[in-house]
Amino acid sequence: MNPNQQKFIKMFVILAVLVLLVGGLTQLFKGNSQSLSDYASRHPQINPSEQESNQSEASSEPSNASESEAEPDASSAEDTERSDEATADNLKKPSSSDKPLPVGALLNGDSQLEHRTAYSEAFYYEPLSDNLRRYITGVSFPQTNEGSESLAISYEELSYLHILHYDFNGELTEGELICNKAIAPDLVEIFYELYRNEYQLEKVRLIDEYDGDDTSSMEDNNTSCFNYRKVEGSSSLSKHALGRAIDINPLYNPYVTYNADGSEHISPENAQDFADRSKSFPYKIDEDDLCYKLFTEHGFIWGGNWNSSKDYQHFQKTE
Repeated sequence: MNPNQQKFIKMFVILAVLVLLVGGLTQLFKGNSQSLSDYASRHPQINPSEQESNQSEASSEPSNASESEAEPDASSAEDTERSDEATADNLKKPSSSDKPLPVGALLNGDSQLEHRTAYSEAFYYEPLSDNLRRYITGVSFPQTNEGSESLAISYEELSYLHILHYDFNGELTEGELICNKAIAPDLVEIFYELYRNEYQLEKVRLIDEYDGDDTSSMEDNNTSCFNYRKVEGSSSLSKHALGRAIDINPLYNPYVTYNADGSEHISPENAQDFADRSKSFPYKIDEDDLCYKLFTEHGFIWGGNWNSSKDYQHFQKTE
């Protein structure tokens, strides 16, 4: 092969290699290229110009909440205040998962709903259902037989009262009382105010849960009202027998009577530490106490003001 032939072959090989390289690079670029529609279908998103437009519109339109806070009108403010007042007990509810329904609430159920008077959702009073009457008969309400001495009160004169209250652990719980229907409106308002001020009552249960035993109820610091019984150490009916008296946190506010020899009788007996009212201790009712102020504002008499005895737990209203 002469030199010219060799030169021609080298040029041909070089040219072939260049053609192959150019072809490969072209295919590579084609494989990596894609249209805008292809990209959009694989990466859906808001168009940047549309996104800026949406943000601009959002920032230019103030929210209703901001307008309401910035310029409240008188009517909306009054409505809010009335709503807060009327539904304060809706703000917090007792954790009923580990607390049984009160006996009276269970027995009455919704049977007296038509006759219920609700001061607020959980604060109401209503007549006693037949089931509740049967439950208290022979316990707090005497078992009567035909021809026996008539009682000083009837079922129809009594009301079942349901409340919420804070216990000594600061937990919200349900409470219930049976009282004379004449003072039911007073009691439901008083207990509502005590609740709103987080005044603590350890227990508020029907005294029937203590078999109608006033001493057991007091020893357990149970707040109670109706119980057809006589005054301790007397033959006279107590105002509790008429459902017109209530004992508040009785362990910390005992009943003190004075003997002829100058000694004191304190009831309940486990309240000895709380008979000296010059001492300072929790749950003590005195004239500075909210409980005292609310009951006396509603026309109740406080036993702590009596002279011959001191009944610091006791409030009654007979008129």
